[in-house]
Amino acid sequence: MGKNGVVLTFICILATIVSCEKARFDNYRVFTVGVESEDQINVLLDLERMSSSGYDFWTSPTKIGRSVDIMVPPHKSAEFEEVMTTYQFATTLKVENVQELIDNEQPKFRARDGEFGWTQYHTLEEIYAWLDLMLEQYSTVLTPITAGNSYEGQPIRGVLLSYREGNPAVFIESNTHAREWITSATATYILNEFLTSTDPDIRRIAQNYDWYIFPIYNPDGFRFTHENNRMWRKTRSRHGLICKGVDSNRNWGFTWQDGSGPGASNDVCSDTYAGPEVFSEPETRQIADFVLEHANHIKLYLSFHSYGQLLLYPWCYKSEPADNFDDLVRIGTATYDKLKEIHGTEYTVESAFDLYICTGSSIDWVYGEAGIKLGFTYEFRDTGRYGFILPADQIIPNAIEILQSIIAMLDESDSLGYMTP
Repeated sequence: MGKNGVVLTFICILATIVSCEKARFDNYRVFTVGVESEDQINVLLDLERMSSSGYDFWTSPTKIGRSVDIMVPPHKSAEFEEVMTTYQFATTLKVENVQELIDNEQPKFRARDGEFGWTQYHTLEEIYAWLDLMLEQYSTVLTPITAGNSYEGQPIRGVLLSYREGNPAVFIESNTHAREWITSATATYILNEFLTSTDPDIRRIAQNYDWYIFPIYNPDGFRFTHENNRMWRKTRSRHGLICKGVDSNRNWGFTWQDGSGPGASNDVCSDTYAGPEVFSEPETRQIADFVLEHANHIKLYLSFHSYGQLLLYPWCYKSEPADNFDDLVRIGTATYDKLKEIHGTEYTVESAFDLYICTGSSIDWVYGEAGIKLGFTYEFRDTGRYGFILPADQIIPNAIEILQSIIAMLDESDSLGYMTP
């Protein structure tokens, strides 16, 4: 067998292993690492950029005083301890065993096949089947929409909810990052409330606004988290020999960069890989095309993520304030006040740049390219006890407080004149 044949055989064997074996995270630990100097930030940034380091940064190093959560594989424990000691980091063990979180994420007793609810997380097929049921039952107000197909050929499905002509519209983007299951669970809960709730405030916003809702922006990655690797973040496109995927929230066509500077990575194996070119991912390109087609209709764009309990507004790529900074702060504060009122959950309201520098993000593109002047990113529960593996029993409390906060967000936005059809 020639050299090329050996390489192809190796790739095929590797692909088989990756596709068939479900990743486990036994004895993987998560540490909170304090950041007290610029030198410490630079050390962490170097580790994060090196995909070969083996560390999974659950939160990114940003600035002095903001701690970082890092998942450490068991075989890296000694090395991690040495780095932390050498550079005098203060560390706290946050998660003793990541696999235990995964094992306990879903309820012990699952719903029967065909039953859909919000006491457990659902697969791509279950969510799409539920959408079909809703479209059938509420055909007078609910219309199927699509943003084309994913890299692996999965439809990127959404719905338009509209009770009357002439409404201003809200766009909800969810499960951009595959492992953030709480986002699609919350998006589907909100849609269900819009269809079934008798609460006067929920009925008011359901009927006075049109809603474009895409519960699963990244269907390939989302399916992969259910079937292969719970901690997968990116899309599933192939741009290198072995590593797959692009961070689709670094791939949008506004301030996109090739990863040579801060805000994204040019390492194809990195979780923040920006892609080989702007809009290289069919998911980002087609969602962007859909938004541009309806940009005059959409007055508010919401991007659902986890975790951190944050409400973020543009910009993410630079520190200068957005043109309507004062309004964004005012709307964000009203949203925070309502959210806290429900369950006492504390969020931080700030510009995305204050959290971390990022380029090629959806919120910056929506604001800077599509001309939609209200864009917010929610980073849902929690602050790191469970991180991306939020137990299913928190789906409903999280969704309730988010829905109520959106009511406050819309009311404040309307009072400032942003929601005029």
